[in-house]
Amino acid sequence: MTEPPSLPLLRSHYDTLTRVSQVLSRSRDLHHSLREVLRALEITGHLSRGMIGVVDTAVGDLVVHAVHGLDYDDFQSVRYRPDEGLLGTILEDRQSVALTRLGDAPRFLDRLGFYDRELPFIAVPITAWGTLQGVLAVQPDAPDDGLLPERAHFVELVANLIAQNVLLSRDAATEDRGATAARDPLRRGARQRSGLADLAGQSAAMLRIFDQIRMVAKWPTTVLIRGETGTGKELVANAIHHNSPRARGPYVRLNCASLPENLLESELFGHEKGAFTGAVNSRKGRFEIADGGTLFLDEIGEISPAFQAKLLRVLQEGELERVGGDRTLKLDVRLIAATHRDLETAVDAGDFREDLYYRLNVMPIFLPPLRERLEDLPKIAKHLLDRLGGAQRRPLRLTPAAQRRLAQHHWPGNVRELENCLERAAVMSDSGDIDADLIRIDQPRERGPRRSTTSATGAAPVAPRVAAREAGGGASTSGEQSERERVIAALEQAGWVQARAARLLGMTPRQIAYRVQILNIEMKQI
Repeated sequence: MTEPPSLPLLRSHYDTLTRVSQVLSRSRDLHHSLREVLRALEITGHLSRGMIGVVDTAVGDLVVHAVHGLDYDDFQSVRYRPDEGLLGTILEDRQSVALTRLGDAPRFLDRLGFYDRELPFIAVPITAWGTLQGVLAVQPDAPDDGLLPERAHFVELVANLIAQNVLLSRDAATEDRGATAARDPLRRGARQRSGLADLAGQSAAMLRIFDQIRMVAKWPTTVLIRGETGTGKELVANAIHHNSPRARGPYVRLNCASLPENLLESELFGHEKGAFTGAVNSRKGRFEIADGGTLFLDEIGEISPAFQAKLLRVLQEGELERVGGDRTLKLDVRLIAATHRDLETAVDAGDFREDLYYRLNVMPIFLPPLRERLEDLPKIAKHLLDRLGGAQRRPLRLTPAAQRRLAQHHWPGNVRELENCLERAAVMSDSGDIDADLIRIDQPRERGPRRSTTSATGAAPVAPRVAAREAGGGASTSGEQSERERVIAALEQAGWVQARAARLLGMTPRQIAYRVQILNIEMKQI
């Protein structure tokens, strides 16, 4: 049976949106991010000759900011005034343009000189919070096949993802210009006031996380915090809330894995008296309690498909009914979710709803495991020891030998494992000085396989094989490549096109894009 022509298009759009969201979450460099977005649109979205123009707020013109296929010197001076050419009309009326053949448009100026007049053309406004930020323009690879409206809608979705980054980048640039000299003291003060103090570290990865927290906290955008167990996802959620305009509102937390489905529904949505056996009184749910503030749902990947549908409805409509009730409650809740699972693989396996995935994955923040930021280990250890010392009412110190011992471990349990290790050592220290002999590490756990974060969906575990190679113990046998090596080899064979590499590995493009992210593989441009 032949697939309907729209199904391959939907799959392409799905994979491209995943890649675009990951690109936008990885870098604070707006120009680099926009170029990577245009590259993703061509590789997996089959939308070539991408151009992004940004509004010059001083004069209102559209300035070409990124073009896929042209060098900067070829477009640095190109700009459009309102109502000038096709792109200028978008500045004026803020409406999308979708043409079945570009050559039929009399207002087309072709100042960039690289568009194909025989192909369709799509240009859409980039708008954030009612303010026009720029324009995104692309050309489908082939003549119109009757699906131009679907493609135009998809480009509008991409523009919505871009809009937030353009706005946040402008805000960050404004702040940097106004407080360059005082930036570090202000950042330290903000961390002390807002919960960031518990996120110790000065590595490039953690400084990027601090920047993401600071930027995303300003807006009510849904955030999905990704990372292995023990990396500090709850600390990031706490910092986002306390840096946000909702800081004076309620901050409500719930671990979705800690309750069975029937209790989870009542806990989140509340219930009316008599709704079920034992419901002797009406009770507010966590959503209702969090009205005007923030709700943090940890382990969101563990909820059942049936409950996923109920949660999606609440997120889409911003309203709910208590269990056993018929009164609709309108709520204003900022949602932050977290998971250690590979949701992309879970979506492919049918274990996690695709529509809920996109509803949650608006602004993903990826937390690096401790083994990838060992330069932060001394600072984290000191922070944990200061806290333990406060509880024991005495100073605690690590000797240099103990610090070296800690640095040799792979930390599969991340910061949580480090905290447990230091607490055991502190209990065993009479003087408060912790030497290497008091650092007791579970060696079998260090060498043995660690449960994958994606094992529930049947995907191949990634981190354990990488861990064994990098830890220097339990190395893979000859002839067996690590997951990172396999992915890099496939990418090189495929010319660094992820969709082709995915086929070589028997993965979907979404799965390989996730592995590129978590394995910290730097994509090459060929």
